[in-house]
Amino acid sequence: MKIELKSISIRDLINGYCNDPDTGVSAYGGKLDVRPTYQREFRYNEQQKRAVIETIMKGFPLNIMYWSEGENGTFEMIDGQQRTLSICEFYTHDFNIVDKNRGVLFFNTLTDDEKQAFLNYELTVYFCNGTDKEKLDWFRVINIAGEKLFDQELRNAVYVGPFVTDARRHFSKNGCPAYKIGSDYMSGNTVEQAYLETILKWAARHDNIHDEKPIDKYMAIHQFDPNANKLWAYYMQIITWVRSTFPNYRKEMKGLDWGAMFDEFAENIYDIDALERQIHDLMEDDEIQKKSGIYRYVLSGDLRDLSFRSFDKKQKREAYERQNGICVHCGKHFELEEMEADHITPWKDGGITVAENCQMLCRNCNRVKGGR
Repeated sequence: MKIELKSISIRDLINGYCNDPDTGVSAYGGKLDVRPTYQREFRYNEQQKRAVIETIMKGFPLNIMYWSEGENGTFEMIDGQQRTLSICEFYTHDFNIVDKNRGVLFFNTLTDDEKQAFLNYELTVYFCNGTDKEKLDWFRVINIAGEKLFDQELRNAVYVGPFVTDARRHFSKNGCPAYKIGSDYMSGNTVEQAYLETILKWAARHDNIHDEKPIDKYMAIHQFDPNANKLWAYYMQIITWVRSTFPNYRKEMKGLDWGAMFDEFAENIYDIDALERQIHDLMEDDEIQKKSGIYRYVLSGDLRDLSFRSFDKKQKREAYERQNGICVHCGKHFELEEMEADHITPWKDGGITVAENCQMLCRNCNRVKGGR
C-alpha cells in the first residue's frame, strides 16, 4: 500500500475544470474525477462555500484532502469534493464572498495580488495507491475529514465499476426505484447507501458468501459485471413475496431481515388469511414485547423469534423462596442469581406472566427446556 502526501496549488487544481450534468465533474487537467459515482448527493450551502474561500484568502490551512490513484495517471476524489467545488465555482464566478469594507467580491473583482495569492495557495492532498482491499482498509482506518463517508460509500469508492454504477441507480438516489417499491419495508436513507448496503448483505448471504466481510467479497466478485440486473431482480423477488404473503401492512414490518425470511420460507405455501388472523391475535397479546418478531414466528413457529414479558424481581424472589432455592427440574440448590424465571405453563399453551405461573430453574435447565 502506497500513501503519499503532496501539495497541489489551486492553479493546478482548477486547470481544466468542467462541471457537466452528463459527464460529471473533472479538474486537475481533466485527470481528477471530482464527483465519482459513489459520492452522495450533497452540496455546501452559500455560507459553507464562503467559509472555504475566506479560509484561503486569509492563508489559513484547509483540511487534508484524499485522492485515490487510478490507471493512466487519473485520480478520484475520495474526500474534499465540496471544498474543491467551492474553489472552482468561486474562480468561475458562480458565487461571491462578502467583505465588510468592500462589499460583494467575485474572483474577477479581487486585486491582482489577491488573485495570485488565491491561485498559488497550496492544498494538502493524500494520494492513495494499492489493491482494492488495501484501499478499503485504509479508508476505514482514517477519519475522513468534512462529510464523513459511510461504510457503503467507502466500498463504492473501492469497487467502482459498471456494477456499482448501475446498483446505485437502483438503490442510492432520492426517489430511486428501490425506494418507490420497498420503502415501507426498508430502513435507513437511500442517499446514505442504506438500501444498497442492505440488499448487498442479503445477496451475499443468498450466494453463500461466508467471508469475514461478505459485502466486500460480493462486490469484488461482481465489480466488473456490466450491470446490476441480477441484484435488482433478487430485490424485486423479495419485495413481491413480502407484499403477497403479508398484504396487510403494519409499521412493525419496516426494517426486518426480509432477505433471510425470503430465502428460508419463500418456497412454502401459506394460507394468507390464516397468517393474517394469527398476526392480528399476536399483535394484541400483551405478553409479546417484540412485535416485529411476530412475522418470522408465524413462518417458523420458533418461540425464540418472540420476546415475552419478563417476570419482575418480586415475582422471581417469591418463586425462589417458595422453592427454597431448589431447581424444580434437576433438584439441586442454587443461589438466586444463578437461576432464571420460567413460565410453568408455557406461553404457547396459554401461560401468562403472573406470579402463580413463575418457577425458578437453574441456568442449564432453563436453556435445555427453552431449546426443546
